[in-house]
Amino acid sequence: MSVVIVGGNDRMITRYKDICKSYKCKAKVFTHMVSNFYSQIGTPDLFVLFTDTVSHKMTTTVKLRASKEEIPIVIAHSASVNSLKNLLEEHCIK
Repeated sequence: MSVVIVGGNDRMITRYKDICKSYKCKAKVFTHMVSNFYSQIGTPDLFVLFTDTVSHKMTTTVKLRASKEEIPIVIAHSASVNSLKNLLEEHCIK
């Protein structure tokens, strides 16, 4: 399963990827807006959106891509490790 995490903290990128790997998920993490963001996020199986640390433009782009490709979005207000673990427990196989 592939997961795209949008938002979060720069220092936590490797932790986010390690946590996803423990749930047998491959992860891409975007903490800041990058050029050509729409095409770089691809078509994952799940979007994780950390709303407390993400820009409005990134949120809009993710919602547009998700609605176009029918990809589920999971929204968390906190970008903590526990928050990510709880979301992955609901949506991924450990």
